[in-house]
Amino acid sequence: MRIGAYYLRSGTCEFSVWAPFARKVELKIVYPEERLLPMARDEKGYWTTTGENILPGAKYLYRIDEAKERPDPASHFQPDGVHGPSQVVDHHAFPWEDGEWKGMDLRRMIFYEVHVGAFTPEGTFDGVVARLDELKDLGITVLLLMPVAQCPGCRNWGYDGVFPFAVQDSYGGPEGLKRLVNECHKRGLGVKLDVVYNHLGPEGCYVCEYGPFFTNAYKSPWGEAINFDGEYSDEVRNFFIQNAHYWFRHYHIDVLRMDAADRIYDISAYPFLQELADEVDASARQEGRKCFLIAEADQNDPKLLRPKEKGGFGLDAQWCDDFHHCIHVLLTGEKEGYYLDYGKIGQLAKSFREGFAYSGEYSPYRKCRRGQPSTDIPGYRFVVFSQNHDQVGNRMAGDRLSALVHFEALKLAAGTVLLSPFLPLLFMGEEYGEEAPFHYFVNHIDPELIKAVREGRKSEFTSFAWEEEPPDPESEETFLRSRIQWEKREQGKHRTLLALYKALIKLRKETPALSNCDKSLLEVMAYEEEKVLLLKRWQEEENSFVFCAFNYKTADTRIFLGDFIEEGRWRRALDSSDVQWGGPGSLLPDELHAAEAIFLREHSFALFIMKKQRKNDFTPGP
Repeated sequence: MRIGAYYLRSGTCEFSVWAPFARKVELKIVYPEERLLPMARDEKGYWTTTGENILPGAKYLYRIDEAKERPDPASHFQPDGVHGPSQVVDHHAFPWEDGEWKGMDLRRMIFYEVHVGAFTPEGTFDGVVARLDELKDLGITVLLLMPVAQCPGCRNWGYDGVFPFAVQDSYGGPEGLKRLVNECHKRGLGVKLDVVYNHLGPEGCYVCEYGPFFTNAYKSPWGEAINFDGEYSDEVRNFFIQNAHYWFRHYHIDVLRMDAADRIYDISAYPFLQELADEVDASARQEGRKCFLIAEADQNDPKLLRPKEKGGFGLDAQWCDDFHHCIHVLLTGEKEGYYLDYGKIGQLAKSFREGFAYSGEYSPYRKCRRGQPSTDIPGYRFVVFSQNHDQVGNRMAGDRLSALVHFEALKLAAGTVLLSPFLPLLFMGEEYGEEAPFHYFVNHIDPELIKAVREGRKSEFTSFAWEEEPPDPESEETFLRSRIQWEKREQGKHRTLLALYKALIKLRKETPALSNCDKSLLEVMAYEEEKVLLLKRWQEEENSFVFCAFNYKTADTRIFLGDFIEEGRWRRALDSSDVQWGGPGSLLPDELHAAEAIFLREHSFALFIMKKQRKNDFTPGP
């Protein structure tokens, strides 16, 4: 059942809302002139009507039982904020120029995560458009937008959204988002949108006045859990399934990233996530384009990715927090909170080899076993990173990796992520070592809610033993400090780091052994005491072989290779300690041979490339 207001052209608009317990629902047009239209109810509790002489831009509310007037829970635009009326949008009118765009190969995705409000001084979709060419030049293939569903006020991370279909008015609304997607596709860039199906925000959340969207059967970290498996849950599921279709169909989004998918509580025989995957897959096939679902989850459960025939949900990929945590603890030495579980180079090696570092082992932080093996899951179905909005913004001071470690370590983190067999993600500004913090910020109206957010923010950090006071999330200054300083990318060490990221991404794209994302075509060895990880990857058909060495020790280190690499001409393609990359100077030879010992600078990585000489190769004499 399609929900919301859909303009059918010629002044005709179709309205549908689910309110199963209401005795009467009426459509109230409040702009440009007031009028009231009756609505008819079907057996499932959907109220519908088709109105004439209703043009795009018209504002409306639903009157429930002649007692209260509320905006549409499936509103497509809230120009006056979360407490104002909803507005009719004409989704036929936008002049799309991406008719040849049919989506992207998941294996080739390199994500760049941005918060629309903090990415540019304008804080709008059009502001992001102005920087697309530079992201394209960097080598990014997919722009990842943090949630853009309507939130209270003009600044928010997006996870307090209460109108999942409505594009945030302060970012530029529906037209602004469509312009951004259109411009991305014209440049060959995909667009990934973060959506929140595990909870709704606390302010302006009117869905509970329409029907049983929430359940007391489970407790969510954010309050009441969404009702995905109880009475009336079919129509709650429909609400969110229609939302996914909406973004793919009307905004041409390529990928949806589902926030905290493991907090979508559902013990039904046909879980919501599986149904959603089936629906999206069927729709994509029908429309002849590629659409993907990627889950954020930290339970290390490969069931999310396995096909339905093998008891899985059939999602396309998921976050791999283990990979980040391994890198972070090895570089910073932090052991507070969930970082207690990490710190061994062998864990990073296991993550390279399998995906999850925890696949059933006991977690000291959680005080129980965690995860299942992920050996059978292809590398391109994991998203990895050294920074993202959560791992930066959920720190007390919102400090980025650039504020925690020195320059050589930043380069090492970049190499570890971009030379991995997984899908890499960069967080806005990471590529040039952005130093501005990324704080948590909100813009609520209710004083009691503001107080609760401030107190809740403090309590979140108890397990990390951080002593400083968190910045006030309600303050505009907290938000303004979070805006990145884009001009730094052309200055000093920032320019050098940017050049390194470009070089790494180029090597990843052009070297078959690095671009294949096949975990079966790699070997990894960990030296725990030396904190060194050796990685070998290959693609026989393309005659492509690479050898990587990562030194996480804060000292220059000698490693004997033995028979880890075979004989051949291994050409040094990149050494992060080279003077070219702002380092102290490489200790490695231009060509490497098997059974040699190599000397790695502290906090450095190196990449060697070899092509085997084939029998029919002919090298002419002098």
